[in-house]
Amino acid sequence: MAAPDLRPTAVLFACSMNAVRSPMAEAIAQKLFPNQIYVRSAGVRPGKVDPFVDAVMAEIGADMSKHSPKTFEDLDESGFDLVITLAPEAHHKALELTRTDAVDVEYWPTLDPTLASGSREQILSEYRAVRDQLMMRIKKRLHWTPPPSG
Repeated sequence: MAAPDLRPTAVLFACSMNAVRSPMAEAIAQKLFPNQIYVRSAGVRPGKVDPFVDAVMAEIGADMSKHSPKTFEDLDESGFDLVITLAPEAHHKALELTRTDAVDVEYWPTLDPTLASGSREQILSEYRAVRDQLMMRIKKRLHWTPPPSG
């Protein structure tokens, strides 16, 4: 495993509409690495806030009320060390936008929980699965270590 000092300092998460997967990843990374990694998210197309995201993120203490979906073009910043894409179209867009930059672009295939059907609880279960998968991958990729207890 790489040393923690090789952790990226600025990470962009990207998905289709910046409404579900990438904002979840952004909030998880901010929660795990407060004041350690600059984190943002964006989408290929503008999306709408998803109440299921708010519900499953609140379960882990992440407040999504300030999130408003934005596109790559809406980003005010650049200079990310790492772009993690969570949907095929976001991966293609990120590669296109960063082709002349020294930035790593990684594709993490991530299911779209908005395709889930059934009862409210069944749908929430799909959103939780995506949240938990993102949590696990972010911890591993960004070299998270639990804070010392005491």
